[in-house]
Amino acid sequence: MRAVIVSCVMLAATSAHADSNDLVLSKLGTRITDSTGTMTSVVGDPLAFRALASQLGTVLAPHLLTPADTLGFSGFQLTVDYASTTIDHAADYWRVLQGTPPSSMQTVGFFARKGLWFPVPSFEIGAGAIHLVDSHIWTGQLYAKLALIEGYHDLPLPSLAVRGGVSRMMTQRELDLTAASLDITVSKHVGIAGTWRLDPFAGWDLLMIIPRSEVIDGTPNTDPLTPGNEGDSMNNFVFKDQNTIYRNRFFVGTKMQFAMVQLTLEAQFALAGTSVDDRTGTNTACMPMSLTSECDAKDTAKAQTTLSMSAGFDF
Repeated sequence: MRAVIVSCVMLAATSAHADSNDLVLSKLGTRITDSTGTMTSVVGDPLAFRALASQLGTVLAPHLLTPADTLGFSGFQLTVDYASTTIDHAADYWRVLQGTPPSSMQTVGFFARKGLWFPVPSFEIGAGAIHLVDSHIWTGQLYAKLALIEGYHDLPLPSLAVRGGVSRMMTQRELDLTAASLDITVSKHVGIAGTWRLDPFAGWDLLMIIPRSEVIDGTPNTDPLTPGNEGDSMNNFVFKDQNTIYRNRFFVGTKMQFAMVQLTLEAQFALAGTSVDDRTGTNTACMPMSLTSECDAKDTAKAQTTLSMSAGFDF
């Protein structure tokens, strides 16, 4: 019995342990002190918050990894996905991580996709979840795709599809992060020796990232229940809601299939962020370590590259 209790305690301690890619948003706060050096409040850095949300949102954005052709109304697909996305690890806002910022972040996950004939022919939906490696972060993902042109494999006519997707970050107490996408894909089916099929594809994707802050503990190492620390909750802070972050992504890839087994490889390139959180009543640009949220924060996120792979079965 004692061994069971000890094992449970150790398991609980392990699950509470923060991994290197977990977020510590208090690191984006600047502590304000009075003339005596006593801390009076904590102010969040909106410039860092916007750039962080932009790059992390790109890492966790909806996965593409499909050509323009749908699976067909009777088709069904199960896959395991892997992706590696570069980040600007030298940027100061990545101080928010629990550990040392890596040059790239990896995600693994699983997806199910199904072709439908309703509400219109050539329709496909998909759902899945991805996990950010070395963190407790998971995202749930959904998408819907409509093929405008497909099936003309014997003609020099490519398939064309439009798709919308959404990714919602979970298991984070201090940050809500939603990434929606809208893309256009073209592809062409090529049969090889009557047994293999090859579907190279390319396209453009508009990524829309919506970050929302919850209450952040500005002094996470201070216990407010300890006598003398009763006023510690006054050091909590919240990032004001920012305008939607827009990123443009271009992608190219190919799907290879033999019988039911398929492998999809894809490369994405997200252009540098340029959107601005235009605050009402001010034209002042936010500066690093800003002491006020009443400023216009520009997305300073640099371009990012994602290499991804999907392996699974088409039924």
